[in-house]
Amino acid sequence: MKALMTRLRRGEGPFWSRMKWAIKQSFYFHLPVFWLTRPVFAWLYLLHVSVGRVFGGLLRFFWYEPLFRSQCERVGVAFQMERLPHLDGNGRLVIGDHVTFDGQSAFVFGNRLVEKPVVVIGDHSYIGHACSFTTSQSIIVGKHCLFASMVQIADYDGHPLDAERRRAGEPSPPESVRPVVIGNDVWIGTGAVILKGVTVGDRSVIAARAVVTRDVPPDAVVAGNPARVVKYLSENKP
Repeated sequence: MKALMTRLRRGEGPFWSRMKWAIKQSFYFHLPVFWLTRPVFAWLYLLHVSVGRVFGGLLRFFWYEPLFRSQCERVGVAFQMERLPHLDGNGRLVIGDHVTFDGQSAFVFGNRLVEKPVVVIGDHSYIGHACSFTTSQSIIVGKHCLFASMVQIADYDGHPLDAERRRAGEPSPPESVRPVVIGNDVWIGTGAVILKGVTVGDRSVIAARAVVTRDVPPDAVVAGNPARVVKYLSENKP
């Protein structure tokens, strides 16, 4: 009897086993989708997507885009955006013509070195979801560039290398801040990181997850950490 009571307190025994099984099975329960209900749910899916797109379009037109434009120095014609970008700090945003922002990107301005750091996005460029631009001086993106999702660009380290200075809360020293320049027709893959002082030449390709720490020549494909040239796209090699 004592052993039975101990098992009950511990949640053991046939009853508790069946109860646990029933609770676990309840997590897998769903409305059945078969030949009779499939057309209904297919129609409801289209309705759900359509309502979401209409609502999202109205939200962009009446809320997201006006708020974002109010923070930009210039926004060119035929600008398209999906969600309101995250803005931190005080800086200058210059957006060219026919630029597209997919998803939600982030722009972070450090104001301890320059009063208003600048980010420029050139004409006909596409910025994917969750890209981030962190600048204390300037990040310049050329025309016809393609950024996949989660690309990160920073023109400074963010903190001093010296541990004591980090503990004291000091900013990055001025010598660690160097502008980043992305040329025209550059394609940057998912999750690539481009660090301070880097210039990426025209028509180059940055592979996914690459960490770019030095200049990239034109018409080059770079990959790895740190990124290195793996091939050239033109016979005009540097």
